[in-house]
Amino acid sequence: MPDFHGRTFVVTGAASGIGRATALHLVAAGANVALVDLDPAGATAVAESSADPSRTLVAAADVARESDVIAAVDATEARFGTLHGTVTSAGIFDPADLTAIGDADLETFDRVISVNLRGTFLTLRAVLPRLEAGGAVVTIASTAGLRGHGMGAAYTSSKGAVVALTRLAAVQYGPMGVRVNCVCPGATSGEGMGSTFLDPDFAGAMTRDVPLRRVGTAAELGATIATLLSDETSYLSGQVIAVDGGATVR
Repeated sequence: MPDFHGRTFVVTGAASGIGRATALHLVAAGANVALVDLDPAGATAVAESSADPSRTLVAAADVARESDVIAAVDATEARFGTLHGTVTSAGIFDPADLTAIGDADLETFDRVISVNLRGTFLTLRAVLPRLEAGGAVVTIASTAGLRGHGMGAAYTSSKGAVVALTRLAAVQYGPMGVRVNCVCPGATSGEGMGSTFLDPDFAGAMTRDVPLRRVGTAAELGATIATLLSDETSYLSGQVIAVDGGATVR
């Protein structure tokens, strides 16, 4: 496990799923972590279950609201000092999005884009200028943004845009010594969006064409993200990594 003692990270969407697993992994590795989520009670539960609650900060925030994001990042600096990175895990999927583009609901499209893309952008805009050389960022997109495999216009568009935004951030902030990479999860079980994969029948149907023939876990994603934030991957930037059991190679 990487050593993150003395480092501080902002994790959005930290109350559940991949965000929760990432936050717990970082705290266990010695980091200070701001748990940013629209569900402060859920984030508090994560803090209390972490290896050291004293190294966590719960920040209630809607990542689609600029003032909320800035307040959360300011509070993190005030509590822990220098920032060393962020993980933009906050995201939503609306079942109403599962329709043909010609039938797509504009309200649904705007809501998903506002959280998944705008929320990622606002977090990056608030954090990146505060990072010094050695800082690291991991954005969370989806294999939907790579494959366009029927997850709906809003979700697919938002995640594809996160991939492009990540590459731009890596180019712009690389000269400052800041690394930016993107993780694209495939089928991943956990709380929140991953809860559907807890149904064995559904998980089996969704993974018939996955080379590893199984669903991933939020903990596996958290470990991957932590490695990308660590000095162990200090020459890795601008990369889009599918953590999907091999699904995207088919």
